[in-house]
Amino acid sequence: MGHKKSWLTKFLVWRAKHISHRQFVAILSILVGFTSGMGAVILKNLTHFFQHLMEGRLVQEYHHAFYFVFPIIGLTLVYLVIKYVIRNKVSHGIPSTLYAISKRKGIMARYQMFGSILTAPITVGFGGSVGLEGPTVATGAAISSNIARALHLNHATRILLISCASAGALSSIFKAPIAAIVFAIEVFSLDLTLASLLPLLLASISAIITSYFFFGDDALLPFKIVDGFTIADVPFYMVLGLFGGITSIYFTEVYTRIQNFFDKLGSPIQKLMLGGVVIGILVFLVPPLYGEGFDTMNNLVQGNTDAVLENNFLNLDLNNGWVVILLLAGLVAFKIVASALTFGAGGVGGIFAPTLFMGSLMGNCVAKFINHLGIFKNMVSESNFTLVGMTGLMAGVLHAPLTAIFLIAEVTGGYELFIPLMVTAAISYALARYVHPHSVYAMELARKGELITHNKDHAVLMFMEMDKVIEKNFLPVYPKMNLGDIVHKVVTQSTRNIFPVVHEKKGTLLGIILMDDIRPIMFDQTMYDKVLATDVMQTPPSIIDLDADKMADVMKKFQDSGAWNLPVVKDGKYEGFISKSKLLTAYRRELINYTQ
Repeated sequence: MGHKKSWLTKFLVWRAKHISHRQFVAILSILVGFTSGMGAVILKNLTHFFQHLMEGRLVQEYHHAFYFVFPIIGLTLVYLVIKYVIRNKVSHGIPSTLYAISKRKGIMARYQMFGSILTAPITVGFGGSVGLEGPTVATGAAISSNIARALHLNHATRILLISCASAGALSSIFKAPIAAIVFAIEVFSLDLTLASLLPLLLASISAIITSYFFFGDDALLPFKIVDGFTIADVPFYMVLGLFGGITSIYFTEVYTRIQNFFDKLGSPIQKLMLGGVVIGILVFLVPPLYGEGFDTMNNLVQGNTDAVLENNFLNLDLNNGWVVILLLAGLVAFKIVASALTFGAGGVGGIFAPTLFMGSLMGNCVAKFINHLGIFKNMVSESNFTLVGMTGLMAGVLHAPLTAIFLIAEVTGGYELFIPLMVTAAISYALARYVHPHSVYAMELARKGELITHNKDHAVLMFMEMDKVIEKNFLPVYPKMNLGDIVHKVVTQSTRNIFPVVHEKKGTLLGIILMDDIRPIMFDQTMYDKVLATDVMQTPPSIIDLDADKMADVMKKFQDSGAWNLPVVKDGKYEGFISKSKLLTAYRRELINYTQ
């Protein structure tokens, strides 16, 4: 162990002498991009192996009823792997990464480097209705975080490398390097500067080259635009944006309510059995809900709706246009139910693919509805609406409109749909954000006030640690102390001009005494036995609660109260004081680190 440490130390010394920090970060970003690309390769291949084994052989060669048992088998295997192999909770990919950035300064546990690789392919391969993008991001982010820790890089560099890993993951999966960079900036609220742009570019390029090496030219959504865009279509895309916003709200509401329901169930076995059985029923009745659903999306884009709906359990006539519209709408409604149940039952995956799935169905359904009405002169393009529908739902659910626009633009190999993409994304995003100010990824962190945002002041305050600005060299005064004791035992021994009045046994804060409160009488010895601490103490202008207040709350309390020192309590007990001067000094120092 010592030998390894000495080699690492020698390397770090050599690096400090010969390679600048910026050059070193550029090199690491290439490495991080490669690891993210490899993570995507491993996750995809494992998932396809399980899915081909389950769906391709057992279902087609034996019986359709296997759809019913696959999810519960897969979720059971995931539960066993987490309990006996990983021995730690494997959180959902992007939310866990956001938590690490917001609360742990970009530090991620080592088991997160392989946790998603062991569990996500089983979840999706056995029919869990979730995606692999989130687990791929989490895997790459955990690897980059631990590389940064091993090389003793600061938290700002850790966060940059985590963002590089996220860009690399999306770049390798979708072969869309520009959209991947935009995703890292939008979702992780990275402060874009020239210093951060180069590492993101290098990571994205490294990841996509890795993807091409292993997957060749194969793309998840192979499509070339055939139907052109005309300005007369704009009103129809505005309608699509409206439906995108409504569907996004539905997505978030259903997801949140189902997660809250499962959170109230105490037993993991109870969650597994309930979720597994219901998912099995849904997948048995509606096979397109199985796994990620990219085959369904590609069939819709290619105009092959029959391939998507031919196995409907009601055996409805697909020659009837209204029946097709109704079935597509049903798929939109049930996909998020299946996805949320998968998460609630203990499955590991992401919501990126379900969002694309629902968006494609929603777009295709809206186009068919417009065309089937037969009241408009021109027919709208169902394939274009399918693609733009994905953009609408990504913008609304993930709150990432720019990512949505550039992803579909890159996937289609051109920018002919740029105007409809922008129109739909803008309307969907505006409507969804009005109802839900934060995305599904960030909702829980935002509720706790722990979410990093593009607001630089707020981001800097999030990184500040309150424990490090608390001063404890304030001598306490007890309520029964008289003026003489206060002067001789406290004032003469203290270098401060403010004194906390603390309960002698309970340690609770009762009030404060300022030097100005006792200065007029402190030299009048006739008052020493007559005046008690409770007679001269006052209520502090505000109190900082270490358990409840965030750094932004502390700043606001200083601003509202006008005080220079405020007392701090924890569990009701006095802890110390925070001074405005020390707080501002710490803020300036953190701002310099954050900017650099």
